[in-house]
Amino acid sequence: MREPTGKGQRGDGRVDSGSVHIGEVSLGTPIVLSPMAGVTNPPFRQICREFAEQGARDAGVPDVAPGRTDGTFAPAGLYVCEMITTRALVEGVPETLRMVQPDVGDPVRSIQLYGVQPHTTAKAVEILIEQDLADHIDLNFGCPVPKVTRKGGGSALPWKRDLFFEIVSAAVRSAERASRGRSHTVPVTAKFRIGIDDDHETLYDALELCERAGISAVTLHARTLEQHYSGRAQWNRIADLKERAHIPVFGNGDVFECADAERITSETGCDGIAIGRGCQGRPWVFYDLAAYYHGSGKRMRPRLSEVADVIMRHAELSVQHFADEHRAVREMRKHMSWYLRGFAVGGESRHALGLVSSLAELRSRLDSLDLDQPYPPAATGARGRAGGAKRAHLPEHWLESRELNAEQRRRITEAEIGVSGG
Repeated sequence: MREPTGKGQRGDGRVDSGSVHIGEVSLGTPIVLSPMAGVTNPPFRQICREFAEQGARDAGVPDVAPGRTDGTFAPAGLYVCEMITTRALVEGVPETLRMVQPDVGDPVRSIQLYGVQPHTTAKAVEILIEQDLADHIDLNFGCPVPKVTRKGGGSALPWKRDLFFEIVSAAVRSAERASRGRSHTVPVTAKFRIGIDDDHETLYDALELCERAGISAVTLHARTLEQHYSGRAQWNRIADLKERAHIPVFGNGDVFECADAERITSETGCDGIAIGRGCQGRPWVFYDLAAYYHGSGKRMRPRLSEVADVIMRHAELSVQHFADEHRAVREMRKHMSWYLRGFAVGGESRHALGLVSSLAELRSRLDSLDLDQPYPPAATGARGRAGGAKRAHLPEHWLESRELNAEQRRRITEAEIGVSGG
């Protein structure tokens, strides 16, 4: 197995983190916040990054948060913008333009793009770089949502090798052109799944095509499209991909606790981890991850009073972001059950917290709880909806060939219509 890029294993099983290099961008802490639509907006990303910065500082790492630099060093990892559709960005959809505005204080601005057309993807990359909105761009080929895959997008797309290669190549070439005159060439990475199902795998072809196109790193969500989020992630496939790779490989899937990060790193040799559902209502998991990757055994287990303070900070940042207190607090409602998981909070209080409409009401509702509660064991473990395996929804005759036919190429443009994330 190839050595993980830029970091070494300690004798006690913990990791001494060196920088993981993604093109000309270095990650001082090899963790990535994986975008989730409607969840990982700028306020939540900022809180996650702040916890990681604190974890690294408490592990003895100096100058973790240097502020805006030249965009080439991410001391606490990457905190990726919610998925943006290339078509919406190119067409200048107002909500999309708002979503891609840089996060306050983030030294490496990272944006994930979803696209199905090479020329539109290239134009979107050009816009992000020429308007100085991104220091790193990730391409999403992992979405399993039927309304996307039945049109050939998301995790269905890598099956078509020609289209996949055209998109990743167009993105890399566009990034290289648009980066001329900047301090660094903006790296392009890609995220994909194992394949459609156990009989139609795409991960090895996707890696080979990414490397040929000049992609700087890949992330493997170790499930098939058919699995969606069900069952267990197949970490052995991350190890297989890492064995073949000449670029960094990030592991994704079933990382809910720091202990999971320890196991996935040990079992696969991956260069870092991407975490999505595991941080829902638990942004302090980034403290634990940063501490682990910098060789510290420190872990954060907040009391309910501390969780309440995090909720309030999240809400206050949301008000600043949306410039609309009612909308901001309304956006917070879906986070409440995640934040309060495992704590002894009665059904009536949970219901009331899900209906708050102002910061003052939120603070009052939180203060009425038994805030002396310690962090409960029930707050740990898997998060998010797993569901069951689902039949892959694909365009007609999709699996008959690894290349697009004329009709499929004509219809592929529909795969961006109605996709959330911008």
